[in-house]
Amino acid sequence: MTQWLIRHFIKNPDDVHDNTVRLAYGNLSSITGIVCNILLFLVKFAIGMISGAVAVTGDAFNNLTDAMSCLISLIGYRFAARPADRDHPFGHGRLEYIFSQAIAVMIFFVGGNLLVTGIRHIIHPEEQIFHPVVFTVLLLTIGAKLWLSNFNRVLGKKIDSVAMLASAEDSRNDVLATGIAALSMLLAKFVGKMPFDGIAAVLVALYILWSGYGIAGDILSRMLGRPADHELTEKIRAQLKEHPEILSVHDVVIHDYGAGRMMGTAHIVMDQEMRFVDAHEVADRAESEIRRKFRVDMTLHMDPVDLKDPRRAGYENVLMDILKNEDPRITIHDLRLKKEGEAEILVCEILLPFDIDKEQMKQIVRQKLSEQYPELQAKIHFEHGYTGETE
Repeated sequence: MTQWLIRHFIKNPDDVHDNTVRLAYGNLSSITGIVCNILLFLVKFAIGMISGAVAVTGDAFNNLTDAMSCLISLIGYRFAARPADRDHPFGHGRLEYIFSQAIAVMIFFVGGNLLVTGIRHIIHPEEQIFHPVVFTVLLLTIGAKLWLSNFNRVLGKKIDSVAMLASAEDSRNDVLATGIAALSMLLAKFVGKMPFDGIAAVLVALYILWSGYGIAGDILSRMLGRPADHELTEKIRAQLKEHPEILSVHDVVIHDYGAGRMMGTAHIVMDQEMRFVDAHEVADRAESEIRRKFRVDMTLHMDPVDLKDPRRAGYENVLMDILKNEDPRITIHDLRLKKEGEAEILVCEILLPFDIDKEQMKQIVRQKLSEQYPELQAKIHFEHGYTGETE
């Protein structure tokens, strides 16, 4: 069914980086979600009224909220698809994240309301009537939500949409919520004497709130600037190292401006004996390859290294020995020697994991270097990476 809908309602479905195609995916996901959730709301609300099950009624309103979330997403996709303009040269893709937060807010609202209702029914329980037909229909709604969850997950992975993946997660949570509500009906019939309906409502509410917390946290992380995807950065490094002139790669930074719009920078180490125009040609060609293969607008900074100077290699080996004794994850970049008047100065960058204190490591490195090279002047820049790991 999912593939049939994609083929019949989306033109050029594989061109997922085209804004028109992405908008078509967004429309398909949102409209399908609106229709399914409204139907599920009507069915569950009727079941809740007939059976007197507050957990089922609460779950019905959760579906109504899902329909409203889909409507908000529909609007969000349209805004996010707007092209770049003078005031927003990086496009409007991040609007998808902002609108997606509305989904999390509505999830919190439904979860909080259901939690209060569940607690009230635990304190003041009401009789819950079991109806076999109602119970069967409730199980069928679980099947519908399972399909909707898979539908949004397939579309979300296809176009890397946080909103669709959030909707898929929400639908999966609805499956559990409805399952707990159905279980409470069975327990009320065969066990009785316990406010299973209220208990089920509280459990469903807590799970909904936890789900909202996870979705909100993921979206907020994207908006604040989370580390780039590890697989993507590794592919970029591997692509750059296919050029024999590029000796190593470091300081990879990827900025996310919404799905399909990423910009990045990286430092590449090259032999300082290369002609500037030749080095520029290599970097320019590498940037074009990354843009074509990974849809990342990459800017490369060239770091020169003197491969013929044995002193540079000696200092690097000493530094590496010092750092490996402290933590093998620490790495060195851009090590070179330069003259300032009569003084020779060692310059380099040291990349630290985030759990290592910069100031403490500065003191350790400076002390051990001075013990071996009392006359050496060093300008060492200590930094943390932007990929969530050492490079």
